Amino acid sequence: MSRKIIIEVLSWVMVFVVAFVLATLINKFVIFNVEVPSGSMEDTIMIGDRAVTSRLSYVFGDPARGDIVVFPFPDDESIDYIKRIIGLPGETIEGRDGIVYIDGKPLAEPYVKEPLDQDFGPYLIPENSYFMMGDNRNNSADSRFWDNKFVVRKKIKGKALCRYPKFTWFGKVKY
Repeated sequence: MSRKIIIEVLSWVMVFVVAFVLATLINKFVIFNVEVPSGSMEDTIMIGDRAVTSRLSYVFGDPARGDIVVFPFPDDESIDYIKRIIGLPGETIEGRDGIVYIDGKPLAEPYVKEPLDQDFGPYLIPENSYFMMGDNRNNSADSRFWDNKFVVRKKIKGKALCRYPKFTWFGKVKY
């Protein structure tokens, strides 16, 4: 092999190595993708959709009510969940007559698929903790049903920024 060919091959190998290292670092420290396996967030996120999630969202700020976040399931941390933050630290949350109440006031939730069919609470949310619920309230295994009801702030892996459907290269979009 001539020296020119060897240099050309090595330059391409170097490009791929750098691209791989950058992609790994971005995935580890900046953004990551999750696939949604259940209908708990319908109609906001559908089964099979993927969400681009930012690991940096809460570096300089606190999670807010309404944020959709990824976190390890508090009762089995080997499983990641994606839910909406409903209750904030220090608040009392309760569900009755189909409505969620925060500190006794009804919460406006335009993203909810249907009203609650089951009352819950009241629960006082501890400091540095959050109460999570799915948008498809009557088909969501969320804070209402967990043994460990709250997600600690440091366990939140990231905030979902956008969703996109799972595509196939040939044929129809899969859901």
